[in-house]
Amino acid sequence: MQENVSPPILPNKLGLTTFEAVGFSEFEGFLEAEIRLTEALTSRAKFDLKYILAMHRMALGHLYPFAGKYRDVNMSKGGFVFPSAQFLPQSMELLQSEILGNMPHRYNDPESFIVDLAKVHAELLFIHPFREGNGRTARLLANLMMRKQGYAPLRYERIDAEVMKAYIGAVQAAASQEYQPMERLIRFIFPV
Repeated sequence: MQENVSPPILPNKLGLTTFEAVGFSEFEGFLEAEIRLTEALTSRAKFDLKYILAMHRMALGHLYPFAGKYRDVNMSKGGFVFPSAQFLPQSMELLQSEILGNMPHRYNDPESFIVDLAKVHAELLFIHPFREGNGRTARLLANLMMRKQGYAPLRYERIDAEVMKAYIGAVQAAASQEYQPMERLIRFIFPV
């Protein structure tokens, strides 16, 4: 019989020793980052690698020394192996040159925006550049992208257990640069 063992608590600057305390501190950090970044958001905001790294550092820098830096460990989740840590700088540069760097400041229609948003979201989650906080960073970035275009945040509360399976599949499809599954998911949680 295999015993269910929790992963160890990551060493942190605050010396927190329980999952509850760490989780609350992470939550507070992302909430404060979202407030600050939303207040500073302009129509000319440029969502690039520098912005993503700064956003992660703002959210988790109070807690982790690795905040705002690419992970240096290999990671997997649920049997899915994320790209190797040694290739993260190249993977993120490709995200910058092929997707982020080609996005206009203003979209003329929601459909072309959804296509680009899906690419960014899927790739960032697939690359999994950080040791901790990848999903929250990707969701925060998506919401900032939404606000920049004049939309309300995505409706993540619509993702139930069934939709979560499709969400995970959409992230895995990004390994083959198949973004249609994520586009469908973004359309589903797009504010009406």
